[in-house]
Amino acid sequence: MDYEKKFIQTNKIKLHITLAGPPDGQPIFLLHGFPEFWYGWRVQIPALAKAGYRVIIPDQRGYNLSDKPKDIKTFRVDNCVADLLGLIDALGYDKVYLIGHDWGGVVAWAFALGHSNRLYKLGIMNTPHPKVMSRFLRRDPEQIRRFWYFLFFQLPWLPEYLLRKDDWGNTVRMLLGSNKRSSFSIKDIEEYKQAWSQPGAMTSMLNWYRAAIRYPPKLPRDLHVHIPTLMIWGVKDIALSHRMARPSLDYCDNGTLVFFEDATHWVQHDEAEAVNQLLLEFFSRKQSGRNKVGNKK
Repeated sequence: MDYEKKFIQTNKIKLHITLAGPPDGQPIFLLHGFPEFWYGWRVQIPALAKAGYRVIIPDQRGYNLSDKPKDIKTFRVDNCVADLLGLIDALGYDKVYLIGHDWGGVVAWAFALGHSNRLYKLGIMNTPHPKVMSRFLRRDPEQIRRFWYFLFFQLPWLPEYLLRKDDWGNTVRMLLGSNKRSSFSIKDIEEYKQAWSQPGAMTSMLNWYRAAIRYPPKLPRDLHVHIPTLMIWGVKDIALSHRMARPSLDYCDNGTLVFFEDATHWVQHDEAEAVNQLLLEFFSRKQSGRNKVGNKK
């Protein structure tokens, strides 16, 4: 697979992006979450590019080779949405397809709620609608318990120290302990370690969590997503309960939800071929206008 790499100035920072596929193809943006970077979409990129799409994958602010502002406030969600809007404008696109996972899913939901006129379709993986997330964190003891790490990451310096310790041993164990172990190879782990080792990277990555608590995003009046939306959810996610998926679908006017019963939080790695097929079918078809729910083993 041939990749093009470049840096783009947007929203007062410089972001590193990876591109693949024909330059004249319809654009698809892929947004990663913690603790990944553009490489987290390595299995989806070839499938989408070979189907004729122009695939654009940024290292989100603070990650890998992108700029790493020191102020925690700069990592608030609305700033990350502005990063994406700036990238779309800089590349000359009027509308794009958008897929997000984990923190990338948070940005994707927020972008769809604020800038749906810039999207053709929306794809979300293992990330609840922001209103549903807020409700579960107030009322659901199980989800509150699952979010212990979110609170731990609020501490200064200690999370960074423990995650870096012993050649990123705790970070690797966190990653491998929450997925099907076959989903990440030794080579994959080395690629992640290189990204985590960029100066200031881990602190910047954790600052997404810190900013979420200190500077929570303001939700718009209209909480519904009005463009076609595909939600994919690995049921065995240890951090985000799959019980948040169906209520999130209720905020989609034209949505499809597919559960992968044996997949984890890392559904795009665990069930790569099936996920790729779902994405290609979703982008190519006309939506029915009626919400649907499906299950896959």
